[in-house]
Amino acid sequence: MTDNSAAELLAGARRDVAAKAGGNRFLDLLEAGELPRECLVRLAAEEYRIVGSDQRSFALLAARFPAPPAGGLFLGLAEGEAQALILLDRFADALGKSEKNLREYDPHPFAQAYPAYLAQRAAFGTSTEVALAMLANLEEWGAYCARTATALRERYGFDEEAVGFFSFFAESPPGFEEQALSVIATGLASGDDPVEASRAARLLHAYENAFWDALVDDLP
Repeated sequence: MTDNSAAELLAGARRDVAAKAGGNRFLDLLEAGELPRECLVRLAAEEYRIVGSDQRSFALLAARFPAPPAGGLFLGLAEGEAQALILLDRFADALGKSEKNLREYDPHPFAQAYPAYLAQRAAFGTSTEVALAMLANLEEWGAYCARTATALRERYGFDEEAVGFFSFFAESPPGFEEQALSVIATGLASGDDPVEASRAARLLHAYENAFWDALVDDLP
């Protein structure tokens, strides 16, 4: 397999994701200033569990695939999640919630489907599956985070420090796409199944949508 094969696989995965793109009620309500404050607490608490799980998943992937380029990619992602946890704590503080409050929160099953699937792929999947799934969904996730940060500032009065978690994820790390494409190309060359990789990207997208839906599923 060549770098062109990796780029073609990514293009196909992005088309699949775009075809499944729909509305986001959480963001619609947030941008209208109509989201109850308890939903913001829910957002912080669900993300607390997600980020902690993802950090461990990426660390496991770095241990399973230590050789470059995969090892560096997954280790960098694990380090990013550790930084994100610090930023998330500032958002929780702005909501008047402590880390103890976040730990005690009873998570919504469907909000946690995404990290559960990532953990499954971290344990049993290929580096190509995870790299493609992350890369194919990165643009939509980043756009959602950017919209969240803006709405929290403009509609709810949070300052930049409080929304730093969302600003952090609004932009992809420098060189991430090139590094992830290199992981995909290397994995394909070693025999990773491109069909399974594309399937992982579609499933991850569905589980990310389930996360946003779960945040507002009890609202009228």
